[in-house]
Amino acid sequence: MFLPLKKIENKPITIPEVKEVLENLNRELNQFQKRTLEYVTAFSKLKSDKAKELCSKLTKDFGLDVKTAVQIVNCMPESVEELRVFFPRHRLIEPEKLQGILKLLDEYR
Repeated sequence: MFLPLKKIENKPITIPEVKEVLENLNRELNQFQKRTLEYVTAFSKLKSDKAKELCSKLTKDFGLDVKTAVQIVNCMPESVEELRVFFPRHRLIEPEKLQGILKLLDEYR
């Protein structure tokens, strides 16, 4: 019999973290969880611990909010143009800051 899981907290997590959670469940995965695991396995670009570390650095070193940091880690943009997509048009980001973020991302590739 399948018992529903209890929601403990609601927070954004990276694709590699989702993969880790699903892989560490101590029960058989349902169909939705299996498909989700297939998806996150295909699209994970980092290990979970590295993704957490990178998110932390993006929030601390560059002042990004957690949701933005998670999306950047999930996509790992390779150019300033790709990186700008994550910032609203009304929020101007200095080119030096964008280059710094790209340099940090390159360290984790």
